[in-house]
Amino acid sequence: MNRPAAHEPPRVGETLAALRQDRALSLDELSRQAGVSKSMLSQIERNQANPTVAVVWRLANALGVPMAELLGADKPSQPQIATVPSHATPSLRSPDGHCELRILGPIELAGQFEWYELTVQPGGALESEPHEPGSREHLSVLSGTLEVQSAEAVTRLKAGETARYAVDQPHAIRNPAKSTAQALLVVVHPA
Repeated sequence: MNRPAAHEPPRVGETLAALRQDRALSLDELSRQAGVSKSMLSQIERNQANPTVAVVWRLANALGVPMAELLGADKPSQPQIATVPSHATPSLRSPDGHCELRILGPIELAGQFEWYELTVQPGGALESEPHEPGSREHLSVLSGTLEVQSAEAVTRLKAGETARYAVDQPHAIRNPAKSTAQALLVVVHPA
């Protein structure tokens, strides 16, 4: 006869493994810090053993989290709308100082899907080395004129136009005009 899920002990394996990996800890390191055997940690992570309250307490302390988080208690819900103030949006400048990339995407998506607000001063150039095979960029010009180069191909875009191009080869975005250009730049990395 199956018992209702509410009467089963919490399965902490997946949460434990995720927390350990987030902190870049090996099983050995966590074992030493928590005073729990490596074999027990491995069994817990594979949901082959349920830890005692004392073991959960030691693991939570070693990982720096409340016991409730390790036990899979409901995490505080994310707000329906999260706002990032302008001053908290990081930015990068090109070596020539004429291009600014405001990093609009969250850091946890970096290397998968990234988006930026790009501002290029007259004569400015954002030149890039190849990204991993299969990577593509999508450049939508909001104002001004930009020139896109991917390998030997070159095209010019005006406000309202979008270019989609391979970036697993040398590529560049330049402003050949006499006024500042603004665009949205999306980088999609292969899965």
